[in-house]
Amino acid sequence: MSGEPLSEREFDDVADRSLRALDRAINEIPDGVEADLQSGILTLEFEDGIKYVVNSHRAARQIWMAAERAAWHFDYRPSEDRWVAQKSGEELWSTLEAVLSRKLGRAVKLAR
Repeated sequence: MSGEPLSEREFDDVADRSLRALDRAINEIPDGVEADLQSGILTLEFEDGIKYVVNSHRAARQIWMAAERAAWHFDYRPSEDRWVAQKSGEELWSTLEAVLSRKLGRAVKLAR
């Protein structure tokens, strides 16, 4: 891949596929969290009422995540087929596993 930015359609396709996969994986976690995907916004709700949000942001061509009073902006790397936060180098799935593990008080591994 030449580093060309994704077209809007390419971004929508890959972001939608990623959010659907995350939705499925999170809903397989037994107890503690419910995931709901609506219009490109994946809302994770915990038993204590706390919510985390993962959403596609078309204008920026990123997936954004808000959790633990923090925010991440993940860019898609087509050559690696993964979403990586520019500032920290963190990867979307492993970052989500880490915040879910902290929130639920147990190790969480998402099925990819």
